[in-house]
Amino acid sequence: MTGPRFKPLTPAEMTPAQRALAETIQSGPRQGLRGPFPALLRAPALGDLLQRVGEHIRYRNILPAPLRELAILVAARHWDAQYEWYAHRRLGLEAGLAPALVEAIAEGRRPPSLSPDEAAVYDFAAELLATKGVSDARFEAVKDRFGEQGVVELTSTLGYYSTVALILNVDRHPLPEGAVPLPPLPQSSR
Repeated sequence: MTGPRFKPLTPAEMTPAQRALAETIQSGPRQGLRGPFPALLRAPALGDLLQRVGEHIRYRNILPAPLRELAILVAARHWDAQYEWYAHRRLGLEAGLAPALVEAIAEGRRPPSLSPDEAAVYDFAAELLATKGVSDARFEAVKDRFGEQGVVELTSTLGYYSTVALILNVDRHPLPEGAVPLPPLPQSSR
């Protein structure tokens, strides 16, 4: 990585639509313009739609915070999204994910000690991202625990954070100074 491709814009450089989007993001629950949002300023109408979807997924999701963060980490690892991993690793640990669970995902392994809810979310997410679909068993496991709404919200969490990961990867969004990057996975782990 050599630094972001989308250079940060000052308010003076922004169009009125970009300024409005920046103000919406900064005054909302995110309280800042970081991650994919400096890049999304380049397409403010789309950026606004995505940030609203992301706000629902992150702050009003039916999944409890630890399970939502688990799904996000699976997506971040799948896409090797360094900044997404950096940000959500911390959020996942703060939400109560076990450090060993997070480390296993970083290493491309299924965590060995998962609660039934964690196993349902992890297995669904890993299978969907790896195979582009889920088996009836994975579908039913999530549905039994979180209902049909939970299936849709988990799927949408993976889709939204895959979009975020792709934007961050295209941007080459840098990690903060001192942050430890995700290790490369062996080809057999993919």
